[in-house]
Amino acid sequence: MVSAQSNLIRNIVAIIGNGIALCLFLSPTPTFIQIVKKKSTEEYSPVPYLATLINCLVWVLYGLPMVHPHNTPVLTINCTGIIIEVVFITIFFVYCGRQKQRLVIAAVLAGETVFVAVLTVLVFTLQHTTKERSLSVGIICCVFNVMMYASPLSVMKMVIKTKSVEFMPFWLSLAAFLNAGVWTVYALIQFDPFIAIPNGIGCVFGLAQLILYAAYYK
Repeated sequence: MVSAQSNLIRNIVAIIGNGIALCLFLSPTPTFIQIVKKKSTEEYSPVPYLATLINCLVWVLYGLPMVHPHNTPVLTINCTGIIIEVVFITIFFVYCGRQKQRLVIAAVLAGETVFVAVLTVLVFTLQHTTKERSLSVGIICCVFNVMMYASPLSVMKMVIKTKSVEFMPFWLSLAAFLNAGVWTVYALIQFDPFIAIPNGIGCVFGLAQLILYAAYYK
């Protein structure tokens, strides 16, 4: 009975988490509309979108039934995230005026693709149980999830330096904070350290961004 109730609560939290995560993935949309209108990426950084893409790629691997069973919400929302981030990065690439930055974006994308491909092959050829696969992929997911939440640090530094939040979108910061909070709760209901740890850290980073926004938004 307790297990059934916890599963029900976990599923409800997962649905909420998927909704907030979708908002997180879509929150930069106004920024990219502005980029398209101005035909320039100005001082915006591609780092958050590249970090989010690799994060979604490894979480899709983690959510596969052959790696970590009963994690369909993780699988579905990260598949959606991959599609959204590819669109954003493509727009950024097209309107980026610096050839050097385009080369960096292309190199990072190639590196991410090769990394995930090699990881997938190694996991399915060298490890033969879901417990082993969950452990190895879960650790990697932790690392990349923390990187995704930490990726705005360079923008936060700019905010402090310029005393302006122009290039740190509020809705992206808010969505990141809420997303981390909901997925932390999801992971604590039936304890999953690989989801709980990075999202707990993400709460701290998200809160720091909101505090900065409150301090410098004027």
